[in-house]
Parts: sequence; C-alpha cells; structure tokens
Amino acid sequence: MRLLNSFRQLLQNGGLLCLLSLSQVGFSQSISAERKRIATEMERSIRQEMLNKWYPLAVDTVHGGFLSTFTYDFKPTGPQDKMIVTQARHTWTTAKAAERYPSVAHYKANARHGFHFLRDVMWDKEYGGFYTLVDRAGKVQGPGNKEAYGNAFGLYALSAYYHQSGDTAALALAKKSFGWLEQHSHDPVHKGYFQHLRRDGTPIKRDATVASTSDLGYKDQNSSIHLLEAFTELYAVWPDPLVRQRLNEMLQLVRDVITSPKGNLVLFFQPDWTPISFRDSSEAVVLKHRYIDHVSFGHDVETAYLMLEASHALGLKNDAKTRAVGKRMVDHALANGWDKQVGGFYDQGYYFKDKSGGGPSGMTIIDESKNWWLQAEGLNTLLLMADLYPNDPMAYFEKYKRLWTYTQTYLIDHQHGDWYEEGLDKDPQRQTGNKGHIWKAAYHTYRALTGCVDRSGRPTH
Repeated sequence: MRLLNSFRQLLQNGGLLCLLSLSQVGFSQSISAERKRIATEMERSIRQEMLNKWYPLAVDTVHGGFLSTFTYDFKPTGPQDKMIVTQARHTWTTAKAAERYPSVAHYKANARHGFHFLRDVMWDKEYGGFYTLVDRAGKVQGPGNKEAYGNAFGLYALSAYYHQSGDTAALALAKKSFGWLEQHSHDPVHKGYFQHLRRDGTPIKRDATVASTSDLGYKDQNSSIHLLEAFTELYAVWPDPLVRQRLNEMLQLVRDVITSPKGNLVLFFQPDWTPISFRDSSEAVVLKHRYIDHVSFGHDVETAYLMLEASHALGLKNDAKTRAVGKRMVDHALANGWDKQVGGFYDQGYYFKDKSGGGPSGMTIIDESKNWWLQAEGLNTLLLMADLYPNDPMAYFEKYKRLWTYTQTYLIDHQHGDWYEEGLDKDPQRQTGNKGHIWKAAYHTYRALTGCVDRSGRPTH
C-alpha cells in the first residue's frame, strides 16, 4: 500500500493539520464565514479559471508532452520549446488534479501523457538524467547539459504520477532519477547538490572565464528548496532510508545554512557554502549582479511552507526550530516586502551597505513588481501561519484576506482565465502578456490554492 503520510497528501485527503497540534494551537472545528467564502471562491477559480483553461488545451497531441507558450487569451504561440521544469510541472499538476477531481477523465490521461514524454523524450537514455531543454519535436537543444533544479522537478512529477496511477514504471524511473542525482549531483564532502552538470553528469566548476554575473558553478537556494520538495514527494511513495537521509540533509541545509539570521534566503554559494555577496561593492555593482544577490521575498515565503512540509514528512514532532525559522522568514517578508497600501508582496529587495532604505531594517525595494507565483505562495503560507499562530501581532489571517482580494483584483484574469504574470497595479501592460511560457504554468497557483482550500474545509459544491 502506497504511503500517504506526506503533508500535502494528508491535507488533500481531509486529515487534520498535524502541525497545528505540534504547535499546541487548537484548530477550531467551526470554520469562519470569511474562510468558507474565500475557500469557495478559490475552488471555483481552480476549476473555472485555471485547470479548464490549461487542460486539455496544453496537451501536445502531435509531438507529446505539453505546449508551453500561450497568448493572454490562451492561443498557442511561438516555437513551443519544452523545458523539463514546465513538462514536469504540467505532469505533476494533472496527476494531482486526477486525484482531486476523478470525475474529470482527461486529467488522468493528461498525466499519463506527460509521464510518457518525461520517460521517452526528456530522459537521457545514454547518460541518464533529464535534459534541460528540447524543441517541440523533442530534439535536444545545445550540448545537453543538465541541472539539479530541472531533475528535481522531474523526480517530483514522477513521484506524484506514481502516487496517482500506481504505474510501477513511474516509480522505477523515479528511483533511477534519485540514483542519478546521488551519483552525479550530490556533494559527499560539503553536502547539498551541484546545480550545473554536463550531459554525462560531471559537475561544472567555476573558473576565471565565467562572467561575474553568471551563476555557473555555484550552488543555490532555488535548486536546494525544490530538491527538498521533490524528496518530500518521493519519500511519500518510497520511504527508502537514503531518501530520508537526503530529505533531512536538505531540510537542515535550507533552514540552518541557506537562510540568513534575518530570515531571508541567500541565493548563491561557493561549493563549500560560502555565501556570494556584493554588498561591499557600489550600488551600481550590486544592481549589475542583482540576479546573483538580492532578497527574494517569494522564495522566502515559499520555503517556509516547504520546510514545514518536509519536517512533517520526516515525522519530526515538536519541531520548534523549523517552525521558528519558517515564521522568521514570513515575518521578514511581511516587514520588508509587503505593500502596505494595496497589498501583495514585492519581488526583490536589498540591504545596501550605505543606504538606510525605506524599510524598517534598512531594506530597499529594488523591484516592486508583484509576480504571480510569489502571491500564490504567499496565500498558502500566510494561511498556514494564521493556523499556527492565530493570535500573532503579524495578523496573518488579515493579510491572507487582503492578499486574496489583491489577487482577485490585479492578478486573476476573470475574462480569459489564469493569472497575469505580474500584478496589474504595478505592471498594467501584463494584461496582454503571455499567460504561459516555459517558466509559467499552473503549478504554483494550483498547489497554493488547493492547499488553502483544503485547510479551510473543501466546499462540497
């Protein structure tokens, strides 16, 4: 019998939110009218403004896998290159939707279709591992180099599809994928995983020829948090001792090494986990390297959830340390990256050395756009914090309500469906921007909204 003890599966199957009992917070059996109202609105949006827009439209019936790029009104556009991250996220989403909405037959077929593309096209049959990018017909783009980040999502999708389907071929490939990461990407000396790999799995080292603005050869927070997520999903269907060891290793790295004492994630590191920072440089140099070094409020609030999910999957009862760090991350994002006038989280901030900034602790906002995935993750994590700390001065539930109002007003396209890439209050031109591309599918929004609905009592209609 497949293991159903992952945090996300527990929620989706109507179980109690165990983290609440761990924090000794009484979870009321009666759900407030506001909570019910929001859950009903979210459930309706999931079904009528999200899933039905993407599927089965995104299914590529000619070349396999999923189409990646869509106009604002959901017309396929462009060459439709296929990245492992997008293909895996579509497979994961349809597998989860097949479990959640069993009466909608095409979700199950879409997930199986996605798995076949991952297995038959994206997986390198000679060297192993998932390719990063292929064209629409499946031809590998470039030298075939690979990334831990993309392979994490491949593993994530395989685990979810096996849970949904029971297809042992998916579990076999998931085990092979984990083994490939273990053999090639895992760092046995300093722990964690090398992000950039050649086609044969050899880690790519940084040297003097690599531009200072490039992340090539660095370890990073983004691959680390999604490896954490992938191992959580894998451990639910394959509770292997080594998977548990790596899941625990990644939880400790993310919580204790990658997260700063202030509560934000450091983005990039040397292989020995020495942080990469340009704070001692001029403002011009900092901004030139902003991709490498900034405060990403979205990753911070997302990671708070992923850490708590991993802790639960590991069965770490009374894990006060993980809860405390997660809370610190959310509080830091609210104190420094929350728009107090309109609501919503800004994209990027920075602690300049010689500037006090506009925030209470010297933070300067360097990108005030409000991307879609950040707000989605914010909804999920704010509600979790509201349940864990209902009487906290940060007033998580009030901000959750305000963020949902913001999302309804500035992010969800109630005419054409799905979410704009950026909030229209800051980026009104996004109203006619593409709804889908290789970095934008339904994964963040589906995961976040279903998490909120399930913790609020799923509507029966």
